Amino acid sequence: MATTDGRKQHGGRVVRKIATMTYEVIVVMKAPSMKKLYEKLPETPGVYIMKGKKGKILYIGKAVNLKRRVSSYFQKAHNARLEKLVNEIKKIDVEQTDSALEALILESALIKKHRPEYNIREKDDKSFLYVEITREPFPRILLVRGKNLAVGTHFGPFIYAMQIREALKILRRIFPWNIHDPDTIRKPASRPCFEHQIGLCPGTCVGAITKLDYKRNIRKIKLFFEGKKKQIIRELEREMKTASTNLAFECAAKIKRQIFALTHIHDIALIKKPERETVYGAGEIPKRIEGYDISNISGTAAVGSMVVFAGDKPDKSQYRKFKIRTITKPDDTGMLKEVLTRRLTHREWSLPDLMLIDGGKGQVNITKKILAEHGMKIPVVGIAKGPTRKKNEFIGTAPKWAKATTLIRVRNEAHRFAITYHRKVRGRAITKRT
Repeated sequence: MATTDGRKQHGGRVVRKIATMTYEVIVVMKAPSMKKLYEKLPETPGVYIMKGKKGKILYIGKAVNLKRRVSSYFQKAHNARLEKLVNEIKKIDVEQTDSALEALILESALIKKHRPEYNIREKDDKSFLYVEITREPFPRILLVRGKNLAVGTHFGPFIYAMQIREALKILRRIFPWNIHDPDTIRKPASRPCFEHQIGLCPGTCVGAITKLDYKRNIRKIKLFFEGKKKQIIRELEREMKTASTNLAFECAAKIKRQIFALTHIHDIALIKKPERETVYGAGEIPKRIEGYDISNISGTAAVGSMVVFAGDKPDKSQYRKFKIRTITKPDDTGMLKEVLTRRLTHREWSLPDLMLIDGGKGQVNITKKILAEHGMKIPVVGIAKGPTRKKNEFIGTAPKWAKATTLIRVRNEAHRFAITYHRKVRGRAITKRT
């Protein structure tokens, strides 16, 4: 129904259409009847379930603050698809959680169970992310795409890589797990890995944990993804009591810290990520491509570069430089190994959707090996110049979304960035000698 000033009335709400260059935006002026849907919601983390006629579930989302997040659907401008969802909402149910991390996991479980039409943006789940717990003597926990799922236990789907990766970082600090390939831990190493030294690996590499204790740890992680945190805490309390009775005070103190961490989850890393509209048709987050190159002269002044593209655009704020520390002779593959190992210790950096290497099979293979050792499955593509040094030879298969022209631009930018840094380092060395 039209109003006197050209506006239209939809289901008790007055809306005004504003034409933009990209799509039609509808500004919603909330009506009292719509406010009733969210005015009494709690201001806590949790999951909201939007329902239409006859209780049909339309959309499931998570929030750090349920009331603030849900109210935004009725108070802000939206595109036409999201406006269609809002028009269909008749009721909103919520499930509160203790943290944003638990809301993320609950949201995934509910989406998998109900498959609401406004959550599912594709015909299948092959592009979504899943947490995979492998079937190995010392199981690893991996983050894989639906199309790459192997035999094991899986939790998901998770729509955005950034959030589930942050979630796994938080969880691993509470319950450390192994990242080593099974072949590398059959014979204990003489020294613990770096991950063990910073408390993220329980020491499978040096035989510091039994298979039984390790699997108990993995079981607790599974329970957490099943939403059974209270059960985990009860079990930990029993284990702590037993340890104290047996005078194993160090073990009891460790368990006490785990209980505290579970009841005081610090998920600031999740909260600080902007809550994006994940509704069907609301748009995709650009894929992250990282490009790597090594530059040196006969092993001297050796450096590595990492450049980052968001989709087909460089994100220079994410570029990183590496001065090679462990190798002083010509060994591009060894230098790349050092760069990648150092890069993957920075868990505060977002992981890429694709790694692009300036090099051939040797460089691609070492990249895949390093990723496997860290329990990661990330596509890797190399670009070699070919025998004549005049053409681009792609090593590996790039995802369908990655354009060849973009990958060449990433390679060229990584090369430029590495050369620039190499010249700077070499110039400093010459200055010192003179």
